Amino acid sequence: MAVRPVFVPEFEPFPRINEMSIEFKWFPGMAAIQKKKSIASMHSAAESRGISPLLEISSKSEIDLGVQLSAFNLNIVTKKKRRIFSVETAFQGSKVFERGGPYTDLLGGTSRAAKKDIRLRESGNLVGFRFFGKEFPLTPRTFFYDWLYINALSNEMDLGDQLMGYSGFTDIEFNPKRSINCQAYSAALFVLLRKTEQLRDALASPEQMLELLQTEYGRKTSEIQVQDSLV
Repeated sequence: MAVRPVFVPEFEPFPRINEMSIEFKWFPGMAAIQKKKSIASMHSAAESRGISPLLEISSKSEIDLGVQLSAFNLNIVTKKKRRIFSVETAFQGSKVFERGGPYTDLLGGTSRAAKKDIRLRESGNLVGFRFFGKEFPLTPRTFFYDWLYINALSNEMDLGDQLMGYSGFTDIEFNPKRSINCQAYSAALFVLLRKTEQLRDALASPEQMLELLQTEYGRKTSEIQVQDSLV
């Protein structure tokens, strides 16, 4: 058995992301078919608790929308220079460590290569993020990743439209005991912002998105000093 979260946008008594822990039968193994069995098992367990329909957001999703929304596949287009790269490469290529970074050359490669780059493990502790000259600290812990993901998804409104029909989101690869950021949480946050008609305000600047997260939504956050939207 395994326990993983399902992220459910909720609107009463106030807007928040309900992170529901679901216990289900786990199918061990690295093969895609094993991952898909685990996803089906998790979704079945969640649906028995009234959470339906669900969307798995990962490269292992049975639904094409879920594959497209993987951080490995969802692209960011910068506003000024129209550069294109995935959310994953943007996140990995923005990390600043004690002894190096950001390794901006990762922006020109694949998502998989960026995540596995050995420099990310040999440069000391992570101390912050720098995205095209803009500084983002480590706290709030998921803010920079969520900001990247929501900005990217806002430019793919057809994908965003399709998200609105789902009640909850999962990522079979996400284990909260080992990881911090989760694309399923970011997608749920996008739905929450859009359905509460606050997406435009959140996209205006990192400060405004942070203010919304601090005052209205589920995860507690701390102060951050950054400016502007995507370059």
